Amino acid sequence: MEKQELLYEGKAKKVYRTDDPQLYIIDYKDDATAFNGLKKGTIGGKGIINNQMSNRLMQMLEREGIPTHFVQELSERQALVRKVSIVPLEVIVRNIAAGSFSKRYGVVEGMALETPVVELSYKNDALGDPLLNDDHALALKLATRQELDIIRSMALKINALLQQFWAECGVTLVDFKLEFGKTDDGRIILADEISPDTCRLWDTATGKKLDKDRFRRDLGDVEAAYEEVMNRLVAHAQH
Repeated sequence: MEKQELLYEGKAKKVYRTDDPQLYIIDYKDDATAFNGLKKGTIGGKGIINNQMSNRLMQMLEREGIPTHFVQELSERQALVRKVSIVPLEVIVRNIAAGSFSKRYGVVEGMALETPVVELSYKNDALGDPLLNDDHALALKLATRQELDIIRSMALKINALLQQFWAECGVTLVDFKLEFGKTDDGRIILADEISPDTCRLWDTATGKKLDKDRFRRDLGDVEAAYEEVMNRLVAHAQH
């Protein structure tokens, strides 16, 4: 499968057409951004880890009945995926208060939440990805009621599966962001990526942050944290 024209370049990856109109190639970059692109940098090897981790986790979710865009890993930085039109919603699932949730509601970071919280934000960089609720999404025609219901139930199932998986790796899944896409026949499937860029992952024993917060907050050892998470994932697969 050969890369053809560049369709899209985002903050963390490039998407290319292929000779099959239903398949795209994703190429993961080492570029890192935070605060809606205001902070920029590079995390060495990040693209390789995010590609390989995302592919493995999507294959695990597929086995558990979650449809995803993943087709095949092509190289250490590239994956073949199904073509989708992205639903313009970022879906955030939270298990523990952290980041913007702690700031917005004045709760201490690290407080376990009574129930998982599903947040929606409008995927729009120019507007700063504002939070919205189901009524906003319907009014703005970002998704239908049925699509919102499917997305919510899939997000909660993915959360339960990922929580269990990471717990077996000695890692606590604090929160994470998902994106969903629509296939040509209207099916909703999981798209984008699942990686330390899109998840808050804390070492269960020590509480050490093993994710992009190390970059956002200038905590240092960013590359080592990404490698640590990947090593645990690989070790878990070998059991």
